Amino acid sequence: MVLAIIHFILTMLNFIQPPMKMKPFNSRRNFLKNITLTVGASAITLPAFNSITTTGKIIRQEDESLPLPPVNKQGKMGLALVGLGQYSTHQLAPALQETNNVYLAGIVTGTPSKAEAWKKRYSIPQSNIYNYENFDDIINNKDIDIVYVVLPNSMHAEYVIRAAKAKKHVICEKPMATTVQDAQNMLDACRENGVQLAIGYRLHFEPFNKRVMELGQQEIYGKVKTIKAYDSSDSTNGSVDKWRLDRELAGGGPLIDLGIYCVQGAIYTLGRPPVAVSAQFGPVTKPLVFHDVEQSISWKMFFDNGTIAECESSYAENKNELSATAEKGWWKLSPAYAYEGKKGETSDGKMKLPNIYEQVAQMDAQAASFKKNEKSVVSGEMGLRDMKILMAIYESAKAGGKKVQLSL
Repeated sequence: MVLAIIHFILTMLNFIQPPMKMKPFNSRRNFLKNITLTVGASAITLPAFNSITTTGKIIRQEDESLPLPPVNKQGKMGLALVGLGQYSTHQLAPALQETNNVYLAGIVTGTPSKAEAWKKRYSIPQSNIYNYENFDDIINNKDIDIVYVVLPNSMHAEYVIRAAKAKKHVICEKPMATTVQDAQNMLDACRENGVQLAIGYRLHFEPFNKRVMELGQQEIYGKVKTIKAYDSSDSTNGSVDKWRLDRELAGGGPLIDLGIYCVQGAIYTLGRPPVAVSAQFGPVTKPLVFHDVEQSISWKMFFDNGTIAECESSYAENKNELSATAEKGWWKLSPAYAYEGKKGETSDGKMKLPNIYEQVAQMDAQAASFKKNEKSVVSGEMGLRDMKILMAIYESAKAGGKKVQLSL
């Protein structure tokens, strides 16, 4: 509890400092050093988590110091997590205790105390624990078939390319990169080394968003006329990771972090990409916080069938919705993008669908594709496409809302 309070105070101090541009981390080593210093001693523990199984049952792990029972590795692909931050700790590692096609075989971290804690918690052999300097040695490790890159956005390109050269299949957390060129380089590296690249788009594997795909793409209520996609989270209280407010590390603000779900949602509602976008930055009401990335942004996506998607993303309010109107009805998910607690309804009534542990379904499906050396449904090509759309949205907003045509 004391460590948590200290961490909270340090985080709040970061948010009330004068508006000065953060010095870019010149290297991965410096970035990790700064993060370790900020978190302090709390970096050595693995917080407790709530795990939602694919059946919807909630399992609460109270004592994170106790080793978990060993998982059955037979017939499964081995996966190494690169980066042991919040998402790996609270979502991916617990999910890998329930997957059928893949298991947690290794980790990559620059923090020795984390390595030791994870080693005990998940019974990871010392030979499967790497740091960022010896990462390339993973090429010789037959236990590891897949590398999951869960680092700050600006680091995705380097580690995806290094993983590809080590002949490992790769899952890269969203967004794929911070530039279109980096995304292309990542895809090229995987192709050249004969490995598959998938993006961590978990919503393609969960029931509510899959139902939206059916409703829109199969035109169950007729042709889709309008789409609304909102994903915003109020982070002005210091709840967002500090690196997400640094353009150098994040590549952008809420658009690239949260808005990517809106881009995805609009596209999979129709089953086709947009042909043009237009965008506007929102007002900055918290200049002490948002002096390097946008506070909010709104944009429209235009499709070749005449459908228009209206989208918003912000770090200063709370919204979570994916909805559409069609010729003969409508549907709405709210929340649509959260890890759990999704709700949906249509003009015919509520969607009676289960909330599942999405990362379990995601990684199982991706591993199944990799085992056959086939493209995932959320391939690197999809990630590259989305990077082009995100950059076009920023281009439009910087030009005051100019409509930008897309060539995807």
